Amino acid sequence: MLAVVGEDAVHRVAGLPGESAPVGLTLALGRLRALGATGLRVALPAPGHPLGLSGPPEFNARALEAEEAVVCHGAAFGLVPEVHEAGPEGDVHVEVVWHCLAVREAPPADVPSLGEAERELAEALREATEVLTRLDVAGSGPVARAAVDAYRARAEAGRGMLAPGYPPRAVRVLELAQRVGTLIALAGASGHGGAVSASEMAARGEALRPVERTARRAQVAAYNSVVEERERGAR
Repeated sequence: MLAVVGEDAVHRVAGLPGESAPVGLTLALGRLRALGATGLRVALPAPGHPLGLSGPPEFNARALEAEEAVVCHGAAFGLVPEVHEAGPEGDVHVEVVWHCLAVREAPPADVPSLGEAERELAEALREATEVLTRLDVAGSGPVARAAVDAYRARAEAGRGMLAPGYPPRAVRVLELAQRVGTLIALAGASGHGGAVSASEMAARGEALRPVERTARRAQVAAYNSVVEERERGAR
């Protein structure tokens, strides 16, 4: 539970069946389990890429706006977060309201197996490295190296450990996906590397878009691997 809540002040769930007002996260998860949920899948959609979603359109639209969602396995419900921040800089309090909505019981969109994700990531890492080298991002001196260190530190600080029970391959895939994400974030930071004009920045983004897509698919595959393996074992 602490891994979900983090340093946020409050997490509540609104729209839960049988509840007229938002309830705490612990009670909500217990209620979803009573309704048949046996696991949770992560979705990380982006415009044009409904990764991890299964519909209907209302839920997909809310998830795309938030760029993330959780979909129950075993029960036709999904949760989409809405983040509220209040307070002065340095003392900001974060409250997250998860909106519970009906979902379509269908396989999630475009989620690879762990094996597929690992193979695709290895190729994506090579592609990202080639693109960054071609655009001279890696050779732009101490400013770029400082940016790399900053992104790595941020990734390490925000890295959530997978819970016990995940296969070792899931850990490898998640770590590699985060590494690829760090390279993409560096490439997207204006002012670093040889590509400084608007057209060159656009070309850089276009070249790395498939790599970013692969990294997101791999993250979803890693986070959802326990549910997917359980489902395969039940067949």
